[in-house]
Amino acid sequence: MINETRLRDLLLALCSIDSESREEREVAQHLKRVMEAMGAQVEIDGAGEAVGGNTGNVICRFPATSPDAPPIFLAAHMDTVVPGKGVSPILDGNIIRSNGKTVLGGDDKSGCAIIAEVCQVMTEQNLPHGGIEAVFTICEEVGLLGAKYLDITKLKSKYGLVLDSDDIGFLFTQAPASDKMKWTVYGLEAHAAMAPEQGISAIKIAGEAIAKMTLGRVDGETVANIGSIHGGGPDNVVPNRVTITAEARSLKLDKLDAQTRHMDECFREAAAKYEVSIDGVKKTARVETEIHREYDQMNVSADSTIVKLVLEAARNLHHKVETLSMMGGCDANALNKKGLECANLGTGMRAIHTVNEWLDLRDLNKSASIVLEIVRLNGLVKV
Repeated sequence: MINETRLRDLLLALCSIDSESREEREVAQHLKRVMEAMGAQVEIDGAGEAVGGNTGNVICRFPATSPDAPPIFLAAHMDTVVPGKGVSPILDGNIIRSNGKTVLGGDDKSGCAIIAEVCQVMTEQNLPHGGIEAVFTICEEVGLLGAKYLDITKLKSKYGLVLDSDDIGFLFTQAPASDKMKWTVYGLEAHAAMAPEQGISAIKIAGEAIAKMTLGRVDGETVANIGSIHGGGPDNVVPNRVTITAEARSLKLDKLDAQTRHMDECFREAAAKYEVSIDGVKKTARVETEIHREYDQMNVSADSTIVKLVLEAARNLHHKVETLSMMGGCDANALNKKGLECANLGTGMRAIHTVNEWLDLRDLNKSASIVLEIVRLNGLVKV
């Protein structure tokens, strides 16, 4: 019962609206109009003010038509990564792709479009359902900020679904916790030609530290990456300061703690090797460390209500969906941390976070059909 043309057109419209993180207002207003036209009660919360954005999360409510059925929420994020300005989606048969200059924004406007279409079908077909709560979040791509600042007391649902992954054949029930790290290495400036022995190169220290690190895919449950290095100055000055940012993720908290500790120790050990004496005064290198847990792990039980609903819906439609773990974080991490039971279902997006991003409409339609069946089945539950 999915209206494939309407779903496609909404996705194209959403992708054409710029919405890099903290700049989602226009797409939020578009979704607000779409959902209100269906009869939803729509609220935009104050999360934008909390994170320095130009809009908050969009929360849409459809009252239950089957009063004995429990409510369910559906969530997707409105923001895109950079480069996400001036997106011009190209439709080529069943494929929607970017023009190669920006991301497409199917991550996660495909999830937003699916949610809107499912709500539209439920209302226009007058299908019995428990309360439906649609949540379109901000700033997912910069630390799940919209979900973190979502006041879940505004929701009646205790479980639901996040639509923010690629392959529609998988329901992601496990996702890693993530640590963000920042090191500032302080050396000592000196003339690089006239008195290099009086300097301590912060860049050299950083290079030695990074060279000792285990990075990339550390093991089957843990990954780590150096994201940026900033610092230095003129080529004739020994650099006295450099800043490095990094992240580590793991499905196991003890492994994440160990990896983060290992990376920090590499910097401390490298800096401890360097000192100079100038006019009898000893100068040493030092490192300042900032580490914070960006988000916690997700681990949804196979016996949970939402997992059972998804798998039953897929079976009813003769689609194959398996539960799986993923190494990406999403709003489901933050929502589960808040006590809401939710997993992450694919929408068909591909090559996300790149200018080669694309999406197959046939996958999009299948995903929408599964979500529609989930909401329909939930409407048959009696509590």
